[in-house]
Amino acid sequence: MNILILGDIVARTGRKAVAKILPDLRKEKKIDFVVANAENVSHGTGFTNDHINDLKEAGVDFFTSGDHVWDVRDSIPLLDHKDFPVIRPANFPPDVPGFGFRELSIKKHKILVINLMGRVFIRDDYDDPFRTAEKIIKKSDAKIVLVDIHAEATSEKGALGWYLDGKATCVYGTHTHVPTCDERILPHGTAFISDIGMTGNFDSVIGVKPESVIPRYLTQMPTRFEWEEGNFVFNAIMVTVDEKTGKAERVERIQVREEK
Repeated sequence: MNILILGDIVARTGRKAVAKILPDLRKEKKIDFVVANAENVSHGTGFTNDHINDLKEAGVDFFTSGDHVWDVRDSIPLLDHKDFPVIRPANFPPDVPGFGFRELSIKKHKILVINLMGRVFIRDDYDDPFRTAEKIIKKSDAKIVLVDIHAEATSEKGALGWYLDGKATCVYGTHTHVPTCDERILPHGTAFISDIGMTGNFDSVIGVKPESVIPRYLTQMPTRFEWEEGNFVFNAIMVTVDEKTGKAERVERIQVREEK
């Protein structure tokens, strides 16, 4: 089974990149399942139902999220619908809307998708992502397990990858919007990468217009981010999985850049 995983899809440029690249990529690579992070899909923060549907039409099957999951208030009630294809981090405080994991059936195989928030350099307090993931995995009989760790620190992501080695099919980082080149298969069959990177405006500072970011560093005053359109970058990884064991056999980093 071939699984394609996208990091943060950022604003209109990211959505356009997915619509342009993903349909042909699915055919070329014979992709069976596509999961992407949706926390920056709409105007750079949060997601709308319309934008989720647009991305599903382009070929994304399921979505994780992160700290911006609540940013579009009208979309929050959707998270309580079990057929809505977006989950929020599982280690959020109890009793918040939505679900932190989902079991899906692909080609008669069960896939468990888990979403987590990291805690290092993160402003809010969350439950332990390590024990949260392990608890969820132990209760599931799915052999294929995908874990999105939405976090700042590469050290925390790396530690989680090693902690879940042999328990998850793939542990992958999102949130920083910057791709890392440390993709690998860990000793017990878990694919890992510290951060897949964003799909969005390459001519930017992590998706944001540079002119709206630089003053913040010069003055230490808040500025309004502008998610201007520009040449896109499409970042993803493809994981080839042994369907019988759930072990990762291969991980490939994919990047496509638009140049006008």
